[in-house]
Amino acid sequence: MNKKNNIKNICMLSTHGYFDPVPQLGRTDTGGQVVYVLELSKALSKNGFNVDIYTRWFDKSKKQIDIVPGYPNVRVIRIPAGTWNFILKEQIYDVLAELVKNMIKFIKDNNLKYDLFHGHYVDAGIVAVDVAKTFNKPCFFTPHSLGAWKRDQMSGNKEEMEKKYNFKYRIKEEIRVFKSVNGMTLTTKLQMEKLNKLYNYYADNSSIISPGVDIYRFHPIKMNKNKKQIKTNLPNKYILCLSRIDTNKGHDLLLNAFDIVRKEIDDIYLVIGGGSPNPKQREINIFNKINSITKEKCMGEKVKIIGYVSDKLLVTYYQQSQLFVLPSIFEPFGMTATEAMACDKTVVASKFGGIRNIITNGENGLLVDPANPEEFANAIIKLLKNTKLRKQIGQNACDNIKKNYSWQAIANKHLSFYNKFMKS
Repeated sequence: MNKKNNIKNICMLSTHGYFDPVPQLGRTDTGGQVVYVLELSKALSKNGFNVDIYTRWFDKSKKQIDIVPGYPNVRVIRIPAGTWNFILKEQIYDVLAELVKNMIKFIKDNNLKYDLFHGHYVDAGIVAVDVAKTFNKPCFFTPHSLGAWKRDQMSGNKEEMEKKYNFKYRIKEEIRVFKSVNGMTLTTKLQMEKLNKLYNYYADNSSIISPGVDIYRFHPIKMNKNKKQIKTNLPNKYILCLSRIDTNKGHDLLLNAFDIVRKEIDDIYLVIGGGSPNPKQREINIFNKINSITKEKCMGEKVKIIGYVSDKLLVTYYQQSQLFVLPSIFEPFGMTATEAMACDKTVVASKFGGIRNIITNGENGLLVDPANPEEFANAIIKLLKNTKLRKQIGQNACDNIKKNYSWQAIANKHLSFYNKFMKS
């Protein structure tokens, strides 16, 4: 595949959030997409490709060029644009023209040659299209999330939502990017359906490629008599929910369901993890809401809010949980769910999210309406009471991830995708 189109150097773009070679996941706008881009780039490098990942440079304490540890052919390159401050992804549009200009200059000044450009999310898609055009190179795009779909799922005053999320501008730019690129990947069949329905957009150059999982890192507990189980500060029996701390993650829906669960099963706890190491006001407001609900329902002792989870403890938290829950009403995919599945854990997830294309209900996970507390709670109670069923579903989930969703398998799908549409 490498020789067919002479692909050697690949340029990835992921321009918002805190993008580092070893990312602090859970920080604002820093979640599954960062994992996706990093892991895809690392897997591609194993096939002999050089991959540079461009992001916005806003922190002077960071070097402009960072090599990803263990992967000398993968670099994170930071390009300045705007002031030296973090910018939320919803407000980043004003600096993208400057980012394009500075990125083009950097590439020319350093005599870099890229065979293709691949933008991730709408902001990076905008930059990728303009930079690729300058160098007359193929451009590819992965939206990760669709503005029109998110707008449909968000509750609240429409004018306030528009002011906060810039939906009109985002959707207009998404359509421009769709029409400009050589090819586009979507992470789920559901996302493709939303693209067709909400944008009335149909194109032969769109493919579905799911996110992958690092199956060497995320795996079941290895039974070894000589190896002691890692001790944590978490309860002995707990349900795990792990995600960025955002309004669309469904923590309130989960708490409504757990209020039913804990009255039926008195020795179970709920552990809510995720968020920045140093939460900003946006996250603090959501934590306050979570605490308010737990206090109102008098279940504070049963709900453990642990905040940021370090890489050192992440796999252990998955492995030692009873099951994993993904309550988001709006979730284009949900990579934490597949990580939990790789760790042999049964997942109870929202049937409205993209994860429904990975989970076959009742076979390798359970799909529920998280807004229905009884339905959500009954699924969890069923699994907690039936250990045999829970373990069998977890085993099925793990087998499916190992067979179909390793990052190397996903990288190979991308290479086929690039080669198919390089000249379109």
